[in-house]
Amino acid sequence: MSLQIGQTAPDFEQESTHGNIRFHAWLGESWGVLFSHPRNFTPVCTTELGEVARLGPEWDKRNVKVIGLSVDPVESHRKWEEDIAETQGHSPDFPMIADPDAKVAALYGMIHPESDPNLTVRAVFVIDPARKIRLILTYPPSTGRNFQEILRAIDSLQLTASRGVSTPVNWNPGGEVVISPKLSDEEAARLFPQGFRKLKPYLRLTSLGQS
Repeated sequence: MSLQIGQTAPDFEQESTHGNIRFHAWLGESWGVLFSHPRNFTPVCTTELGEVARLGPEWDKRNVKVIGLSVDPVESHRKWEEDIAETQGHSPDFPMIADPDAKVAALYGMIHPESDPNLTVRAVFVIDPARKIRLILTYPPSTGRNFQEILRAIDSLQLTASRGVSTPVNWNPGGEVVISPKLSDEEAARLFPQGFRKLKPYLRLTSLGQS
């Protein structure tokens, strides 16, 4: 199954380190980040899980729930958490899904036979409160994920959803945003009384004053 941006994230019920989870119910009214690992006790993922735990206040600030997944069982997850706490200084306080039957991995297309048919790839899915997939990332085993970039992307997704704008290259909160080309200059002037820079008829930039 190949999921695409804009599709509804598949629901599932599975055991985790926080007990049985029905995914859509667990999300509630929050955004979600579902990210997978090939197996437990892998070095790169150990560093990632520690970082996701360290960023707990940042997820909370954005109303984001994070949840990990590995094909190993819950007891193995718990033992791995001890290693993560010891080496990274932060123990995961979010659920880790146990997916030994690869049910969730199959639902989300996390198994790539040409890579290893028994292991999940290192995927990231950002899901909005309407259960729609808003972002998909897949990383190779050797490259650690940049969760600051994932936070930045979520900032963009949340801003553009609420304000009807787009974010340009290398955007960060507080930077200029792009006005939709669908709006006339007159409509743009009404919606953005602070003014805007017109570089081309289709490229107009404005500041929203957010930080």
